[in-house]
Amino acid sequence: MKMVVKKSDKAGKKLVAIFTKDNGRTKKTYFGSAGMDDYTITKDKEQRARYRQRHKKDLQTKDPTRAGYLSYFILWGESTSRQENIKNYKKRFNL
Repeated sequence: MKMVVKKSDKAGKKLVAIFTKDNGRTKKTYFGSAGMDDYTITKDKEQRARYRQRHKKDLQTKDPTRAGYLSYFILWGESTSRQENIKNYKKRFNL
């Protein structure tokens, strides 16, 4: 499976991840609330820690194509760079 992340074309969302399976089928997942802060914008480690504590439950689905996973690791990831977090996400989930 491959993944591409782009700016969202849907009102109210920051980004869209497009997952393409080996058979050519695609899935779009919109994530990130437009107008809201995230770690890549504020660079506030305490805010990041609070977000990740609140949203740990989103990882229980064990589905990296879900919006909760994408926000957790891309918008609130280890780096303040979205591109770096996207690169790490692809590596973590073999995308």
